[in-house]
Amino acid sequence: MLSVRTATAALLALALTASPAPRPAAAGSKGEIDRDVKTALAKMYDSVPESRNLGGQARAVLVFPSIVKAGFLFGAQYGEGGLVQQGRVSAYYNTVAASYGLQAGVQTFGYALFFMSDSAVRYLNNSGGFELGTGPSIAIFDVGAARSLSTTTAHSDIYAIFFDQKGLMAGAGLQGTKITQLDR
Repeated sequence: MLSVRTATAALLALALTASPAPRPAAAGSKGEIDRDVKTALAKMYDSVPESRNLGGQARAVLVFPSIVKAGFLFGAQYGEGGLVQQGRVSAYYNTVAASYGLQAGVQTFGYALFFMSDSAVRYLNNSGGFELGTGPSIAIFDVGAARSLSTTTAHSDIYAIFFDQKGLMAGAGLQGTKITQLDR
């Protein structure tokens, strides 16, 4: 059975992706996002030790602690997170995606984007966000694949690592995902 928070987030994600009119993004409080980002980052570093090395070399890490994805033929996902630079959250973002196809279920997961170059961070800052698949090159890893990542094999501008996957939908992807800076 869905929790009220999960169902609400899924409905919000669907409404945001279906709405043609742009509008300011709403978010949890800075304190809530800061706490969730810090907790998620620590959990990811513990479960995927290789990600800690990547984080140490990254110019910034954009962490989305809890993405809710739900769908039945049409699907949507939504989550909020923060950009960590020099050990603190410096900006706030949301992530929204819509999909269509053979799908049914609800899933929650988190992901982190490791910005490895100054130009990738500048692109994020100057665009106020971006659509994944445009802009700097990105390499996507689930927890299993991330275990084989090393600093000598890291050559992309941005790395995405998924973590803490739960639910009834198999897999996770970032195609069609829009990341938008929240007005703070």
